Amino acid sequence: MRSLWVIAVFALIGCTGGYSFTGASIPPGAKTLSVATFPNNASTVNPQLSQKLTDELMQMFSSQTPLTVMNSGEGDLHVEGEITGYDTRAAALSSNDEVSMNRLTVTVKVRFTNSIDPEANFEQSFSRYRDYPASRDFSSVESSLVSEIVTELCEDIFNKAVVNW
Repeated sequence: MRSLWVIAVFALIGCTGGYSFTGASIPPGAKTLSVATFPNNASTVNPQLSQKLTDELMQMFSSQTPLTVMNSGEGDLHVEGEITGYDTRAAALSSNDEVSMNRLTVTVKVRFTNSIDPEANFEQSFSRYRDYPASRDFSSVESSLVSEIVTELCEDIFNKAVVNW
């Protein structure tokens, strides 16, 4: 029985397929990831959004993969893009045709380059939104809405880049 455990441990240690416990599939040979700052090219600009998105994306890759994350140059895997949309619109009307809910939508265009496996490269737009009561002033809810949206956008980008479900 003890030898079975030893074999299992060595088998796990010997696996070099690049998998992590988060479900990320990192190609063998990939050691670094670079994330370029996402410029904010939306018609409405939240001055903190660019840095928040870039930082959270770097943190997600750093905490969930064995890659060394760089903020300059080009790593074995490289993420870059731009913020293309930051819009607030009416999302729902009340029974008397007044706006009851508003929606903040953030859209980013992402280019992912995998120098180890170029077939994994992609260019895609990702969009996420959050609704909030029209009775609330946007400036009072904006920060929390942006935080939630950025987290979901980063998860979408991470999953598309390195999780092969």
